[in-house]
Amino acid sequence: MVTIDETVASPSRIGLDLIAIDKGAPIDLDLRLEAVSEGVLVTGTVAADTTGQCARCLSPITGEVEIYLTELFAYPDTVTESTTEEDEVGRIVDDYIDLEQAIVDAVGLELPLAPLCGDDCPGLCPDCGVALATAEPDHHHDVIDPRFAKLAELTFDEPQDTP
Repeated sequence: MVTIDETVASPSRIGLDLIAIDKGAPIDLDLRLEAVSEGVLVTGTVAADTTGQCARCLSPITGEVEIYLTELFAYPDTVTESTTEEDEVGRIVDDYIDLEQAIVDAVGLELPLAPLCGDDCPGLCPDCGVALATAEPDHHHDVIDPRFAKLAELTFDEPQDTP
């Protein structure tokens, strides 16, 4: 059994469109590698800071992600290696284990699809695009239905007395 407790730089941007671990950001690895009959079992935690945008108002947000990783990497020429699909289980190649894809997959599943800066984020104004959280309290737009636009041009004068 081997334990790994170190910090490495992210080799690429890991995550989703709106939130991810930036390229070069530190990733904390606290892993345990155990030899089992069919390969090497990797268990432990992976943690890193995330950056992104709020899905409603597009303001910058930061956070962190911590995942618990459990992956089997099969030895060459074992039953597991020969009976599983290429993407179902990791492979040991030239005595090396590549954890990158396992971490990318686990982080992608852990991060929210629509991250928010706060649960009560009101988003953007659908008419002008201003952030409603920073807009004036009475922010609104008088929208006239195009079918009635000509009627808005009419003026109504006081009735005059006719002899």
